[in-house]
Amino acid sequence: MAPSKKPAKAAKPAKSKPKVASSRPRPAAARATPPARRAKAPDIAQADATLFDPLTPGEIADALRTLTEDRRLSSMAKVGRYRVICTEPLVVKPPHWMAGHRLARVVVYDYAADRAVEACVDLDAGVVAHLELTRGQPMLSRDEEALAVSIAMVDERVRAKLTLGDVPQSTLHYWGRSPADLAFARRSAAVVFGHADGHASIVAVVDLLENTVTQVVPAELW
Repeated sequence: MAPSKKPAKAAKPAKSKPKVASSRPRPAAARATPPARRAKAPDIAQADATLFDPLTPGEIADALRTLTEDRRLSSMAKVGRYRVICTEPLVVKPPHWMAGHRLARVVVYDYAADRAVEACVDLDAGVVAHLELTRGQPMLSRDEEALAVSIAMVDERVRAKLTLGDVPQSTLHYWGRSPADLAFARRSAAVVFGHADGHASIVAVVDLLENTVTQVVPAELW
């Protein structure tokens, strides 16, 4: 009798291997995070246009009073040897904390300390919001230009070299070319004299600290 065949055993399902995290870097697009929302830009169309208006005489007086009362400038205010170079409105944009405030930019030259003072005065709050003291030389003020011309006009050396028809043509801010020059470290102005047709004759250098003429130079050698 033929032996009976045993039924074949069912094959065991193959065990799946655990997935191993790939060491390959993911594409940049896949790992990129959504961009953060940008802050909405301020609408400058809604800005107060009156902040750009020229300073009134009252605002200029308030700005200068606030500046000279600042304790950091007590020595300048006490001595009183300073000249206001310019006063003008200043406007800042949001999100600066002074945005929307009426501001004044004030530039002063302190002759006693030989320094320039640049300040931002908050006229709404009545405080000096920013103050910078430097050894820089700001532009000449109109008063300084007029003073330099008046000093040069009465100097005997200048008058001796003026010819018929010579008048003050221009007044320039002047620095000396070498440390040996007095105007190298002192605030000075150069007054150019000449004819009305534009031909220059002489140049007088005026020391604005001592109110005196330090040099008289022919224009062709200037």
